[in-house]
Amino acid sequence: MGIDTADALRIAQRRDRLLAALTLIAGIGLMVAMPFALKAGAEFFLPTTAALVIAVALIPILEWLERRRVPSPLAAIICVLLFLLAANVAIAAIVVPASDFFRLLPSRLGQIQSNLAPLLDLYSSLEKFANKTLRQIAATPARAPMVSSFGTPTSFIGGVASSAPAVIVQLIFAILVVFFFLSGWTGMRKRTITNRASFNGAMATARVIQDVVDDVSAYLGTITVINVALGLVVSLALWLLGMPYPLMWGGIVALLNYIPYFGPIIAAALLALGGLMTFNDIWLALLPPVVMYGCHLVEANAITPFIVGHRLTINPVMILISLSFWGWVWGTSGALLAVPLLIILQTVLGAAGKPDIAGFLFEHGTLVQPQEGAGSRENSGAPEKNV
Repeated sequence: MGIDTADALRIAQRRDRLLAALTLIAGIGLMVAMPFALKAGAEFFLPTTAALVIAVALIPILEWLERRRVPSPLAAIICVLLFLLAANVAIAAIVVPASDFFRLLPSRLGQIQSNLAPLLDLYSSLEKFANKTLRQIAATPARAPMVSSFGTPTSFIGGVASSAPAVIVQLIFAILVVFFFLSGWTGMRKRTITNRASFNGAMATARVIQDVVDDVSAYLGTITVINVALGLVVSLALWLLGMPYPLMWGGIVALLNYIPYFGPIIAAALLALGGLMTFNDIWLALLPPVVMYGCHLVEANAITPFIVGHRLTINPVMILISLSFWGWVWGTSGALLAVPLLIILQTVLGAAGKPDIAGFLFEHGTLVQPQEGAGSRENSGAPEKNV
């Protein structure tokens, strides 16, 4: 006894729905397990991911050199050397002065407490008033306030020295990943495109690869220029205020500005601490973070939107989610990589298409959104269901 067309269609629909359900369950399980795997294997995944992001950002320089008939291995070496030169300049401008400056923190605690004395007195007065009010209401004595004690911070140089072997190994590994990725980039891209079964598939693959390279390199290149300019402006303003190590503070501001929303807040807090360590007047000590945050507001609300434009506009909610996720997985390094990784994911999903999860759960029963008109033709003869 044969199966008619309607039965075959129902069987095919049930099979598609089963496969879609299994795909959805597997995808949810992978999404739940992936963060813990990335966090547990941070010693491998973090340098690898950072190296790949850096390599993608260096691809335009690599292609510019290859168009001038520079061999790919030599062009890759030049790109790596340029990146290492920029990284060493940043380390020399930030890390070395910062270790000298913050080494003075234990000896400056008295000055910091003296500068904060008006605020501490105000807090003490408010606390006494609150305790008195509570005693009058509850007729019970209030608990004595806890006294905070400042401990001597651990040595920055000692912390770096203790973790130096692992950091050196990860750094060498990341440099090698960048070099081999760049040296084989042209051939790898050509093989990826030519191995597609159809011309449309090859064109789609080429478009996705080019979009990822263009978006990541454009974002990192543009943001780097903006952050360096912001750091120089802040350095000049701090130099005029008499703040020691103005280039160091400008470098810290430029580096932390890669982290949206939270980075400028951390930079302002560090500048406030540095101001309290440097100046004797609390209002003068708070002037450096005010100047820095004013420059950041101008940059974030006027300069960056005008330069970046709408091409790399990302939903702020997605940025916050990405920052929270990668910051939880890999700490500060993850927060620095959050936006580039979000751009890569957004570009790939925009080209490959997003799964229709809502349609699978509530309407169509598959993870693929049907074409316009297809659903209406399929359901034209079916009775409508009242909800």
